[in-house]
Parts: sequence; structure tokens; C-alpha cells
Amino acid sequence: MTPVPSTPRSLRWWYGLTAAGGLAFGLLGERRPLGNDVLAHPLVLFFIAVGAALLALRVAAQRPVPELIPERALLAGCLAGAAAFLVGNWVATRLF
Repeated sequence: MTPVPSTPRSLRWWYGLTAAGGLAFGLLGERRPLGNDVLAHPLVLFFIAVGAALLALRVAAQRPVPELIPERALLAGCLAGAAAFLVGNWVATRLF
């Protein structure tokens, strides 16, 4: 099976959703709504949500995720989401 090249549209969705999700989880980060456990930390929950979304994409598209989004873009999106988490956490501590 030949790999299908990723489209700029799918990459925009990937980067946009990871950045928006990271920011949203970062805004909740200071409150710790699920407790102080390590697995209840909002950054860990963000990456669990990203993993679940990638599994859902795998099932919905019926092809491996790296055929839809390249590995480097997956890593860059996760880093962008983590950076957005830190920005959201900073905003939450400074403004709220």
C-alpha cells in the first residue's frame, strides 16, 4: 500500500486542535479539578485526550495515523500543545 501524502488541511486541523486543547487544559491547570494525583494533572489528561483522539482517528480513517499525519508533525503538534498548555497555565495564574 502506498502512503497517502498528508494534506495541509489535515495538518492545520492537527496543529490547531492540539494548540487549542493545550490552552484549554492549561487554563484549568491551576484549579486541579480532579485532585492532586499525578494522573489527574491537566497536562497528563491533555496527552491522554490526544492519544484517545489519535486512536479514534485511526478507527475512523481505517488506516495508520502516520499515513494521515507524518511523525514529525505529530511530534510538533504535541510540543505545540504542551507550549499552549504552559501559556494557558501562565494566563490562569496571572489573570484569574
